[in-house]
Amino acid sequence: MPKDGGRASVRPPFLNEKGYGEMTPGSNDDKRIRSIVILGGGTAGWMTAAMLAKINVPHQFDITLIESEEIGTIGVGEATIPTIHWFNQTVGLDEAEFVRETKATFKLGIEFEGWARPGHRYFHPFGRYGAPNDGPMFYHRWIKAQMEGHADDFEDYSLAAKLARAGKFTEPSPDARSLLSGLGYAYHFDASLYAALLRRRAEAGGVKRVEGKVAKVTQDPQTGFVTHLATERDDDIAGDLFIDCSGLRGLLIEETLNTGFEDWSHWLPCDRALAVPCENAGPPRPFTQSIARDAGWQWRIPLQHRTGNGYVYSSPFISDDEAAATLLAGLEGKVLAEPRLIKFKAGRRRKAWNKNVIAIGLSGGFLEPLESTSIHLIQSGIAKLLSLFPDRACDPYTAEQYNRVFSADMECVKDFLILHYHATSDKTQPLWEYCRNMPLPDSLIYREEQFRRTGRIVLGTDELFREASWFAVLMGQGVLPRDYNPLADTFGADANLRHLAAVKQAIAAAVPHAPTHLDALQRRLSSPPA
Repeated sequence: MPKDGGRASVRPPFLNEKGYGEMTPGSNDDKRIRSIVILGGGTAGWMTAAMLAKINVPHQFDITLIESEEIGTIGVGEATIPTIHWFNQTVGLDEAEFVRETKATFKLGIEFEGWARPGHRYFHPFGRYGAPNDGPMFYHRWIKAQMEGHADDFEDYSLAAKLARAGKFTEPSPDARSLLSGLGYAYHFDASLYAALLRRRAEAGGVKRVEGKVAKVTQDPQTGFVTHLATERDDDIAGDLFIDCSGLRGLLIEETLNTGFEDWSHWLPCDRALAVPCENAGPPRPFTQSIARDAGWQWRIPLQHRTGNGYVYSSPFISDDEAAATLLAGLEGKVLAEPRLIKFKAGRRRKAWNKNVIAIGLSGGFLEPLESTSIHLIQSGIAKLLSLFPDRACDPYTAEQYNRVFSADMECVKDFLILHYHATSDKTQPLWEYCRNMPLPDSLIYREEQFRRTGRIVLGTDELFREASWFAVLMGQGVLPRDYNPLADTFGADANLRHLAAVKQAIAAAVPHAPTHLDALQRRLSSPPA
């Protein structure tokens, strides 16, 4: 009889017969991680190194980062979302220093031009809609008023959107009763300068940098764990845990461990980007611009010293030369460099954590920067590593939990991006016709239908994009609700309209008193260190 009361023991699919990574029974060896090796610098590598150095007090493990100056980085992730505050605060970056060192500007959201249909614009704001105490019920209040014939623009109920349109910026208030408490903001910054700032922090915290390309990867013959990386300069670096920040190549997670890749290009068909900087044409806007083009979309990201531009496109629908011509024709200022071509494929590794290798950044998967999620996914991977930090055995249940939660992050962002592409009208170019008619993930079909039928935005507990984000993009892309939560009827039609009018008026009155984005930026740049 089985010892578990008659049930046959079933090995989980992520364990091999030996339960890979387990220490030898009876071993007295210290199981704690004593050496961590990060392969690759750039934003992902130095963010990981800076965070590990910050928490490595008192000293528990050695941290070595291997990178080669000969290997370029993607370096176009210059727009972020508000989760960046958690990372900067945790590693101890003072905001004034950060803004100064990375040439950063403030970001209140993203403007989408020509996405739903030609000539149409909408704004995805950071922060809430409505009054401080409205919460998710605001959306049902607004839908109720719409269905009763009182048409107005939902953007009027977002303080972030109205400030951004006016070229204004102010910081959120800590007072939960204040209208300003609902503001959110992020940054535009130079990713290479950010990596350099974090490198200085990491090296001051004890991280050792090794220059060189990896020539050989050594694995344990029994477990398959990576044990050593040898460089072309004959450096031999041993480690207990390896963080793969080698970019799209995935030198450890894919080329060494053959983890596998889940291809999402049938939903997100853009596979190339051209990036080019230009001079600023005026004061920097406090928002990112995303402009739909015939075969993809163009970004504009305003920094203190220049504007970052790029064209994300699908190569079956346009040539590289045509894409470059489109990008250069859409610049607002004098071009500062030749366009740089980046090739990619949307999707993710089947496991972000495999054996004793964890892929962070582009090595774990790629989702185009339409909603500025690249840096967030780096810090999400880092946060999950800290919460699930292993010993040398790298228990496969720990790895499995990491893979499940990180996969859920990627899946939710994927659905959000797909929504932008398929919910369009009156766009006759082949790419947009394909996206409008392509089969959708069941999860996105369900979200859209819930919103259409009930006005409800269906979210999981830990999803990145919350009600305000989904509402902005669903409405902006033309996915319109036909009903609302019946509890909104308890407000009464007249009382509901008075409430909405008061919120709209309060937001309109607040905007003129806010400083301009440039004034707010100068004030932050001149702030003394915290």
